[in-house]
Order: sequence, then structure tokens, then C-alpha cells
Amino acid sequence: MANTKSAKKATRVIERRTAINKSRRTRMRSSWRNVEEALASGDAAKATDALRAAESETMRAVSKGVVHKNLGSRKVSRLSKRVAALGGAK
Repeated sequence: MANTKSAKKATRVIERRTAINKSRRTRMRSSWRNVEEALASGDAAKATDALRAAESETMRAVSKGVVHKNLGSRKVSRLSKRVAALGGAK
């Protein structure tokens, strides 16, 4: 348990940041799921729109330090390739 005033404040800050990062991670993963669902339905236009939103969410999470930049780039690249194969140009 934190004893000093600064350690107690650090604990509060960490709790706030954890909640924010969890929210950002959830939004990012939900955007990936939306692309997957659009791909499964076979709707190229819907998949393209979902990919655009997913790329934005993913890169925002990368810039905020929620996930590593290589993870973000890899995920966007793989989703883009699948959407392009479906027929939706990026």
C-alpha cells in the first residue's frame, strides 16, 4: 500500500490512465471486429468503410501508446489485404 502523498497520487493517476487505455483498446478491437463482420457478410463497400474507421482507431491507439506501432501497422495491413481481396479498393 502506498504510504507517501506522492505514491498515493501516482496510484490515482495510474487508475485513471488504465481506465482510459482500456476504453481505447476496446474501441480499437471493436473496429477490427466490424471489419471482420463486413468481410464475413461479403459487402465490399461496408468493409471499406469499416476498414477506414478501423485504421483511424488503430493509429490513434498507436499514437497514444496503447499498442506498439508494429502491431497497429501489421493489423491494418492484414485487414487491408483481405478487404482488397474482397473487391473493396482501399
